Amino acid sequence: MTYTFKHMMSPVTGHGYPRPQLVREQWESLNGAWRFALDPDAAWIGPEQVKWNGDIVVPFAPETSHSGVADNGLYRCCWYRKDLPMAPPRSGERVLLHFGAVDNRATVWMNGRYLGAHDGGYTPFFFDVTDFINTEAMQQIIVRAYDDPADLTVPRGKQDWLPEPHSIWYPRTTGIWQTVWTERVPSTYVGSMRFTPSLLRWEIGFEAWLLGDLRDDLFLDVRLEAGGRVLVDDRYAVIAGEVHRRIALSDPGIDDSRNELLWSPTSPRIIDAAITLRAATGEALENMGSYTALRSVAMQGDRFLLNGRPLKLEMVLDQGLWPDTGMTAPDDAALRKDVELAKAMGFNGVRKHQKIEDPRYLYWADVLGLLVWEEMPSAYRYNKDSIARLTAQWHEVIDRDYSHPCIVVWVPFNESWGVPNLPNSAAERHYVQALYHLTKTLDQTRLVVGNDGWESVATDIIGVHDYDEDPARIGHRYGADRLKPRLLKRERPGGRELIVGEQKVADHPMVLSEFGGIALAGDNVWGYSTCKTPAELQARYEGLMEVVRDLGIFCGFCYTQFADTYQEANGLLRHDRQPKFPIEHIARATRGRRADRPALPDPVPALIP
Repeated sequence: MTYTFKHMMSPVTGHGYPRPQLVREQWESLNGAWRFALDPDAAWIGPEQVKWNGDIVVPFAPETSHSGVADNGLYRCCWYRKDLPMAPPRSGERVLLHFGAVDNRATVWMNGRYLGAHDGGYTPFFFDVTDFINTEAMQQIIVRAYDDPADLTVPRGKQDWLPEPHSIWYPRTTGIWQTVWTERVPSTYVGSMRFTPSLLRWEIGFEAWLLGDLRDDLFLDVRLEAGGRVLVDDRYAVIAGEVHRRIALSDPGIDDSRNELLWSPTSPRIIDAAITLRAATGEALENMGSYTALRSVAMQGDRFLLNGRPLKLEMVLDQGLWPDTGMTAPDDAALRKDVELAKAMGFNGVRKHQKIEDPRYLYWADVLGLLVWEEMPSAYRYNKDSIARLTAQWHEVIDRDYSHPCIVVWVPFNESWGVPNLPNSAAERHYVQALYHLTKTLDQTRLVVGNDGWESVATDIIGVHDYDEDPARIGHRYGADRLKPRLLKRERPGGRELIVGEQKVADHPMVLSEFGGIALAGDNVWGYSTCKTPAELQARYEGLMEVVRDLGIFCGFCYTQFADTYQEANGLLRHDRQPKFPIEHIARATRGRRADRPALPDPVPALIP
């Protein structure tokens, strides 16, 4: 296979290459031990004032036990320092310093000189540090992470603003929580690229943007392979630092042959990409690995379509938190395991709730076959600051994850969090509508749920959250005998209207996008309802799923939730990912036994030795 280095693993933590859709061979993980200091009142202005008094293991947040700090107090700032050997760049070579995510505002220095800053706790950023590297063997990186726990204008998701986690809110995440790494590139290099599949035209759109010392004599070679077969081997001229091409594929014309190339949860066929930047002489300046897939997402009437065919969405709500590492997975194997567990429980998708997940999770969802709804973490105050912060970061989220085939739906808002007065505030309705239309502008290939759960004002799918524990009432409320317009007008799950404004939504698809939430009773346990034993949980899950699966008004469902998350113990799995009742019974209840449902997939073959 041409693209041989996409699975490269960090020797420090076992994490794979942090950006799986633009992989380079010359990279070095900076995860591991860093010097650390807490600055509770944000009193230190510059690195020279910091009193270094401890160590931390990056990329685990200081609130977690794996970080070695395990401080869950309220503090506004913390500092990191890494002293590392780094050879000076060779002639014509540049060095880039990458951060996967730092919550919330990161300010970075290298060798005592200011590099820059980044706002937003869920998106990546980088600096060209070539001119900051000393000629001496050792280099020093310092990071200041500012994250005021009382600031509700910051998109924070489920991070609690109170001293102790309560209800559905969890411990905070401060500072570095995704991989830090360096890579070496030529003086002109590919800064970003993306793929846009089109089944209608049977082609793949390819775009690339170059950075550095831009030249007019450069070309990009693009080689696409699938199943050992070369699909494309082209060369494109770089014009004004960019490439924009529609790559036509040979159309086999026969459905069976076409289907062999389509991506779906049952057949996650990946197209590997090898990208080479060349000079006019033919000299290879750099080699990169990537991948894409052929698939389409659409709605037709009240149905969700994948590759032009109706697909029932059978999803589980997944918050992506681990007991000892918080928002950061313990290692790459843990991310893969979560994808495998979701599939093993019979689900074909997940709704990633209030978290922008590590790209390595999306990689595993791509290659193993799992649909993803990607949801922006909420801010909880509506003002000009929250609008600016959320909008800017949402744009970065879409840029980062645009090319992942697993993502089928974008969700900028959940349950009116951050827009609490939608029925009475035209300005807040315009805000949701603006984010909906901005998302559709940035990505015309996916569906958008403007505000999931209730009070929909602009959407492709009407999401409904209903935690009624009685299957009979659920069945009656959403049964096929109920007229949809009447349902949308009269029902109030959570005490909220399903639709506000003047939307024409009678023909929109509907998804029961949160329900269940059944917890096993215990000390300090929170759930929407509780039961006493695993056997009772199994019986209640089976009874609820038996009703929900057959509600024709919905084109899919999303059960709450994948795994226990701190005190919210309503998962099908415990926090350590152990099932609460046999996983094969979970899968049977999830998918049912109807003849038109495909069998559960065989165990996924190992992709990493």
